[in-house]
Amino acid sequence: MPDQEPIPPPSPPSPEPEAGAKPTSTGLPSNVAAAIACIPLVGGIIFYLAEKQDNFVRFYAMQSIIFGLAWIVINIACMIVFVLFSVLPGIGWFFGSLWGVVWWLINLALFVLLVVAIVKAFTGVRWDIPYVGPITRKQIETRT
Repeated sequence: MPDQEPIPPPSPPSPEPEAGAKPTSTGLPSNVAAAIACIPLVGGIIFYLAEKQDNFVRFYAMQSIIFGLAWIVINIACMIVFVLFSVLPGIGWFFGSLWGVVWWLINLALFVLLVVAIVKAFTGVRWDIPYVGPITRKQIETRT
């Protein structure tokens, strides 16, 4: 065993972040900041105002703001339709109940879109929420 060379010590960790995990002006890795920014309205507004450098985070923040506002408008419209159907004489309870199920399914679909956006942001993929993404891209392009 005298002819074996000693094992060199491991190199110290690099102070530079890994590829795809570059820090943002908030101090968080880009993918984490974008995933948090996906929280409708609140996360979007906070990260849109706080993040000045990373367009990936700003894209998800703006998309979150637009998606959150759309979700609110959709729920207000669903509430109005629900009330209108509920007051129909005789069959209002049926249409009101049916619309309640439709309203629940719409919210479930919107929640699934939100989860997909968070996962895509966390994995570092820029993903457009249907209908909202193109609007977001136009908004980001006009602001830069």
